[in-house]
Amino acid sequence: MNLEQARYFMVEQQIRPWDVLDPKILDILMKTPRHNFVDKEYTSLAYSDIELPISDSNKMLAPKVAAKMLQALAIQDNEKTLEIGTGSGYVTALIAQLAKEVTTVEIAPEIQQQAIQRLTDYNNINFKTGDASQGWDDNQYYDAILLTGSIQDVPETYKEKLSLGGRLAVVTGDAPAMTAKLITRVSDTEWSEETLFETVLERLVNANENSSFEF
Repeated sequence: MNLEQARYFMVEQQIRPWDVLDPKILDILMKTPRHNFVDKEYTSLAYSDIELPISDSNKMLAPKVAAKMLQALAIQDNEKTLEIGTGSGYVTALIAQLAKEVTTVEIAPEIQQQAIQRLTDYNNINFKTGDASQGWDDNQYYDAILLTGSIQDVPETYKEKLSLGGRLAVVTGDAPAMTAKLITRVSDTEWSEETLFETVLERLVNANENSSFEF
């Protein structure tokens, strides 16, 4: 199988038709070998429009969903970012190419360790392990935050972690009608909210009872 050609088709047949047209996003998608972030048994499916398994209960975001959310975040090369849900490390790699620095948090140490091994080429990633379902208390502000699992309602703690002008991309609501949103901090006490698209995503671990996490 020609993986380079498969990656090209992913961008042209999945990503562009979903109105992801930002040249920076398309460029990093073309440059980043997604097949290096999947288990070997799924190599042939690495560029398919599906959520590939990471473990028994965890999955990668579909490529077009990840791309659409990154486009909305509009991360700049001088910005600090926070990712909740390291997962396979693929989205982490994409963010690391856009941002000055990315802090990524994963609840499962074994999953994050595997991602660390895949991300040795990047020197601007800070790996953290812990439960970030209700927030991440590191006394830092971020220009962009991405939650890669869904939540019913946005925790105020994440809105408060945004710097002025900072953006939060998140999927909220209940299946089968969840909504991807972009929340922007416009002042010390005000945030704007934009609806991006409809989707369905498993819950962030511990965000709700009997939940699991997709990323």
